[in-house]
Order: sequence, then structure tokens, then C-alpha cells
Amino acid sequence: MPRQDKERKAAEQSRKADERFVEEHREGLSKSTQRAKWIHSVDEHEDRPGQTLATRDHDVICQWAEERGATPATVDSEEGQVRVLRFNFPGFGGEDLLEIEWDEWFEPFDQRQLVFLYQEHKAGGEQSNFFRLDSPEREDA
Repeated sequence: MPRQDKERKAAEQSRKADERFVEEHREGLSKSTQRAKWIHSVDEHEDRPGQTLATRDHDVICQWAEERGATPATVDSEEGQVRVLRFNFPGFGGEDLLEIEWDEWFEPFDQRQLVFLYQEHKAGGEQSNFFRLDSPEREDA
């Protein structure tokens, strides 16, 4: 099977899994997550600057961070347990951040069934560093 066909098939499987996830967790997800454009592969992008995007795809998250020079990080770690997920952006004073490996970052991301909400560009067109993690288990969702 050609590579493009495999990528298309994987994106379609991801799309279906995300649709099931949103339907299953609709009550717990924020309105922003419910209204966001869901991204399922690194080849999908915003329709317009400033648009809120959502993904659970590891490759999409890694690419977004790497385009901004950001590295996976946490603010605290308790006996090897990553608790708070962040990114260390160059030039933004991440002195209190502890850089971690991607697999350490994605383990709690997946366990907590988080959704990565983000923007590629601000409404004015400049690159955006905005992201937020949404959890269907939040009490204030």
C-alpha cells in the first residue's frame, strides 16, 4: 500500500476515534473543545488565522511544539510522577520548568484522556503559542 494511502487511512481511523471520544465525553469537555476544528494529521491545518484547533494526535502536538522551538516540560514532579504538563518556549522564562522527554509528557496526556487545544496563528496572522489542555474529567467543564 502506498505511503499516502496509509496516511489517509490512519487519519480516517483517527477521525473516527476522535468522533467517538467527543460523543462519549461530550458532557465533560469544554465548549471550546466541542466547537474546535479537530486535526487528525500533520497535513491538516487551520481554515483561518485565530481558529481554535483540537487534537489528540501525538505527531500533530510534537510538530506544533517543534515549530515554536518548545520542548515538553512539567512544573513539578513527585517521585518521578509528571503532574502538570507544560511546554518550555525559548525566551519565555521557563526557569521553573523541568524539561522531560516526549514519552514522559504523553503518558499522563493519554492516561488522563486530555485534548490539546491550540492555535497555529493569531487572528492577525502571526504565529501563536496558545495552547490549553482540556480534560473530560474536569469539574468546571
